[in-house]
Amino acid sequence: MSKIIGVLGCGWLGLPLAVSLVKKGYKVRGTSTSEIKLSHINSLGIEAFLISLGTESIEGPIAEFLHDLDILIVNVPPAMRSNPQSSYLDKMVRLNKAISEAGLKHLVFVSSTSVYGNREGEVTEETEVMPVSKSARQLVQSEELFFRNPDMKSTIVRFGGLIGPDRHPVKQLSGKSDLTNGDDAVNLIHLDDCIQMIVAIIENGWWDEIFNGVYPDHPSKAEYYDTEALKRGLEPPSYKGLSGVRKGKIIESRNFLIKNGIFYTSIHS
Repeated sequence: MSKIIGVLGCGWLGLPLAVSLVKKGYKVRGTSTSEIKLSHINSLGIEAFLISLGTESIEGPIAEFLHDLDILIVNVPPAMRSNPQSSYLDKMVRLNKAISEAGLKHLVFVSSTSVYGNREGEVTEETEVMPVSKSARQLVQSEELFFRNPDMKSTIVRFGGLIGPDRHPVKQLSGKSDLTNGDDAVNLIHLDDCIQMIVAIIENGWWDEIFNGVYPDHPSKAEYYDTEALKRGLEPPSYKGLSGVRKGKIIESRNFLIKNGIFYTSIHS
């Protein structure tokens, strides 16, 4: 019998991930907070559910969504810039309670390398977290919440900056001047690699693990965004105070490379 996988959050990453899992023969359920998106999700072979996580309750048929799931992928970003008063952690506490009630045994939690804060130099999965922002602190607390659940096995994936066919930070940076931190290393990952990582975790049963999801090439921001802007016919951003010495965090996906050996798509794609 095919495993049933739930994708909580069928957005920029969650929807193509769910489609990829369907193509591999899994039965997939997906959620959206937008009713108008449900028919599109269903048309892709994904059983769609209208579910919204709140701080006081979960709106929608969460018990039905979780029923008999073999694996749940939680892909719900904090989004605290748009709603700074909302508590992401409270939402995850509600979700964790529903998960326990449903008897779920395996979970993949999509987190962020922002949990490492302002560290300098090489950062691996063994590096102690040092969250600075409110959203990063609540991500760390949420990671711990799922890891501490004794009734299931959880794996955390901390993705770096997300890029893909319709998403690249150079579009926002184009033409800007006097930018700082041009010597800082970039820590990015392509959408295709995000999907490949999560699929590899599921298919290999890599549970109770933490993986950084960052492509192993780390040019400086000034070098990288100049190249990417010119490739797209955009005006490159300009940086001040460049020393030519790479600085900032250099995040490595050491655990994943040890287990899997390769990444799939260049950040220059």
